[in-house]
Amino acid sequence: METSESAIESLSQRELRNESGRVLRAVSEGHSFVLTNGGVPVGRLVPLDVLVPPLPITRPARREGGWAALGIRRKASRRGLAATLDDLRGDRL
Repeated sequence: METSESAIESLSQRELRNESGRVLRAVSEGHSFVLTNGGVPVGRLVPLDVLVPPLPITRPARREGGWAALGIRRKASRRGLAATLDDLRGDRL
């Protein structure tokens, strides 16, 4: 395991697999790890009592497009849904 200047250590997928007991004991003692796969950071292993900072919202979500943007108008039907379903089911018999 590589020890950086901070308290977070880098931990490869292979080390996690082979030394999971030792890693879980270290996490329960308050240590944190950055998980890597092929040298690329993919996750973080931290104790449960460590608060994770919330993700910043850069812009609020906005709904654009979709079916409403197509301008399709529903046609009024003289028959009810039940009658239409009965008619469709009758074709199967």
